[in-house]
Amino acid sequence: MTVLGAFGVSVRDMACFGAYIALGLALPGLLLIRALYGGRRTLAEEIALGLTLGYAIEVLAYVAVRAAGMPLLVMAWPITTYAVFIAVPRLRRHWRGRRRLTTPLWWSWSLALVTIYLIAWSAAKFFRTHALTWPALGAANLDMPFHLALIGELKHHMPPTVPMVAGEPLFYHWFVYAHLAAASWVTGVEPLVLLFRLFMLPMMVAFVVLIGMIGRRVVGAWSAGLLAVAGTVFMEAPNLYLGTSVGIFTWRPPQSWLSPTQAFGALLFVPVVILLIDLLERRRIALGSWVLLGVFLVAVMGAKATYLPLLAIGLAAIVVIEVARRRRVPWRVLVVLVTTVMCFLYAQFVLFGQARLGMIVEPLAMTRKIWAELTGQDGDIGPLSASAFGVTLLYLLSWVIEWCGIWGLLSRPRLLLRPAVVVMLSIGAGGFCATLLFGHPHHAEMYFSVASYPYLAIVAVYGIFVIVRRAQVPPRVTAYAVGAAIVATCSIRMIFGVRIPLGPGQSEILLYRPYIAFAALALPVIGLLLLANRRRLVVAGAITISMVTAVGLPAAWAARVLSSAVPAPAGGGADTGPGVPVIRRDALTAGRWLRAHSDPDDLVATDTHCRGKSENPCDSREFWVSALTERRVLVEGWAFSPANYQHWHRGLVAEHLPFWDQERIQLNDAAFRSPSAASIQRLRTRYGVRWLFVDEQHTGADSKIGDGANLRFRSGDYAVYEVPDGTA
Repeated sequence: MTVLGAFGVSVRDMACFGAYIALGLALPGLLLIRALYGGRRTLAEEIALGLTLGYAIEVLAYVAVRAAGMPLLVMAWPITTYAVFIAVPRLRRHWRGRRRLTTPLWWSWSLALVTIYLIAWSAAKFFRTHALTWPALGAANLDMPFHLALIGELKHHMPPTVPMVAGEPLFYHWFVYAHLAAASWVTGVEPLVLLFRLFMLPMMVAFVVLIGMIGRRVVGAWSAGLLAVAGTVFMEAPNLYLGTSVGIFTWRPPQSWLSPTQAFGALLFVPVVILLIDLLERRRIALGSWVLLGVFLVAVMGAKATYLPLLAIGLAAIVVIEVARRRRVPWRVLVVLVTTVMCFLYAQFVLFGQARLGMIVEPLAMTRKIWAELTGQDGDIGPLSASAFGVTLLYLLSWVIEWCGIWGLLSRPRLLLRPAVVVMLSIGAGGFCATLLFGHPHHAEMYFSVASYPYLAIVAVYGIFVIVRRAQVPPRVTAYAVGAAIVATCSIRMIFGVRIPLGPGQSEILLYRPYIAFAALALPVIGLLLLANRRRLVVAGAITISMVTAVGLPAAWAARVLSSAVPAPAGGGADTGPGVPVIRRDALTAGRWLRAHSDPDDLVATDTHCRGKSENPCDSREFWVSALTERRVLVEGWAFSPANYQHWHRGLVAEHLPFWDQERIQLNDAAFRSPSAASIQRLRTRYGVRWLFVDEQHTGADSKIGDGANLRFRSGDYAVYEVPDGTA
């Protein structure tokens, strides 16, 4: 509360949102988890599972009630749940819960410290650069007004469309915006406050608890669960360079304020993995577990597009291995695989309308981008060039280093065929291969690898525990190894001193030297592990794995401490300081006035299309009008719309493409640049435009727009006009 209060959240908003999360989502979800899902868990795990189930049911319920025009009826599902669990005698016992696992005190405190860290990280990396008021609000990351506009769209319409381009279908994973819209309806909290301050916090905590639950259950140790959490939250790809490290090897946390869809999908996917492990490793599965698995699969279907394909790869791997080993078809797994494929097909053909949204088969697109960042060159290189191949090897080496704990399972090869391990390794392999296979104008292919990080971390921890248990390595020896990792990696960085990006005339060979040195230090000892038949070699392998796995964190953090400061670009972002506002303060006042004095179905026309006001070229990632007004706009910014991506191909800049409907954009702009009663009425009769949102920096305060529309409100450089009924 102290942190949120310091960053502009009122006590009323915190109380309403907290009550909704607790009573509207977590508690009814908890009751259903207790009734449907057997087994012993900690109270924290039950609450996290209940909250996640609450999110899933809330979204599905909101879709129905919003389509019926009664959004507040979304509260019917928790109220009904309470009534049933009070009225039915067999269900009343679930209010008390069953006998739970006893939680070690250190475990509880560790999760509490991780939660404190995530709050502090949110404050330092996001709250500080994303204010709730101008001028800093106007300099927020360019994705944030896009998210805000989609919340407004889901708040008022079902099925949703792209609010920045009226009539364009919303072929996107939009379930998280349905949650935010429902939360805004029930609590009365502004979507801006939900998006910029509140919604991510309970998701982060639940995600951490559930990842720890998987780690504990797979490895069979509380400490393993904590290491799985640490690997998921803290680990970064090893960076052995000096200078800026932004974007190198594309590490980013699974829970990101800048990507609500990724955060929501990551959380909803964890219970799928938990239930799947039960299905694979238990002989009897209750009907309730199947019901929960179906609900979570449907929720993941519309939450994030990257998860179902990765899950299908893992399930297919299980089927192939079981058929090869046992000469029988694993019917349980096959049922889940068929269900997953059906959900994926429904999402692709219905929710996403077969839209690619810029995702194309383009091998090594991401490593070519890394090459440009490392060398400081803007030119493109071919996918089969030596440079692309070399950077791809670096990328592969970073994965081998970061998740090398998995090698520990080679000391007991049969564990590699354990179903839970096969699924998680297949998810990781699928994420790695998809990241290298696909390309996207805004590099969304990296979300495949982001989706796999937590599960690779769990398997890496499993491998470490297997080898350490077998060798009985003392804890202090492992601690020494971690310390050696910090010294070794920082020494390599300082000795070679390769500063990124490379300067003019510097050879690309410099890029490989620090990693070759590190590989020469660590990989031979890991190789000994493959031949380890003696306890001493096993101990050496265990120490090496412990050391190398620790590399990512100190190396990445050392880069932050030792790197030279980099000026923040205009526009700001999650990892930069505040930039120059792209929209002026008066826009908020004008936008809020229009929201309060118009109908949600009213259509707005505006003369703002280009981010930063530059029209040559026009960066069409401008979304503030639809974000602030919560109204559909005839044409605002079109960069992220499906139709725009249809016209994009490799070599073009997606956000610089012209609007595809020239007649519409010309009629729209004519009403502002050469206004008359006739030009304004054409927008009303042709498209149904009811309001004009005018940036008078473009038109001038002496514009003739008033000849064809009625001035209703002005705030600084922004004016709102109402288009009257009638004909020209």
